[in-house]
Amino acid sequence: MADLAVITGASRGIGRACALGLAERGLDLALLGRPSDDLDQTRRHCADRGVAAQSYACEMADAEAITQAATQLVDDHGPPLVVINNAATLQHGPKVHEIEVADWDRVTAVNLRGPFVLCRTLLPPMLKAGRGRLIQVASISATLSCPQMAHYGASKWGLLGFSKALAAELRGTGLQAIAIMPGSVDTAMLELTPFEPTMSPKDVAAVIIYHGLDAPNQLNGAAIEVFG
Repeated sequence: MADLAVITGASRGIGRACALGLAERGLDLALLGRPSDDLDQTRRHCADRGVAAQSYACEMADAEAITQAATQLVDDHGPPLVVINNAATLQHGPKVHEIEVADWDRVTAVNLRGPFVLCRTLLPPMLKAGRGRLIQVASISATLSCPQMAHYGASKWGLLGFSKALAAELRGTGLQAIAIMPGSVDTAMLELTPFEPTMSPKDVAAVIIYHGLDAPNQLNGAAIEVFG
């Protein structure tokens, strides 16, 4: 049985590029997200590379759905070798006093609570196996001010803090946690902002895959800035 990679947000952009790159490395794929033609296309492209690829339906703002999907994928494949928390959502435009509470909750649920719930569910079997990498796709927005998207910035700052805390807990277990912080990537999400792209999804995926599979264990706790 091939090693398994778990990826959220694999229907397009960085997530899809990660899925295809990991398939080329021979890893089986568990793709978590809302059912869509795009996600199914990613799954088919991975399978075309000769690996097993399976989609698990869940909304990343739904903690129960994430838990069920993660439990099922472990039952199906065993504990993963690498977990890439990539799914994210963004709203650009409103200032802090204009952000609706429901919008704040939605952005932070997808970008911060979702990765926590997935890691929380997958950690026991991964700790038992004594190996694995948990990669959080944060953002350079986790180091910069984020005017007119404070909820996005707060979620990414929080994701970086979560990764650092997780890394400290994982020392000596055989597992590592690493955060990747991309800048402006040519994705549909960037089109919601005034920023111009400086990188392609494939560029960022190469960095993520290296840190998920090849980087030395001593990078546990690292936060890698990828400005392009």
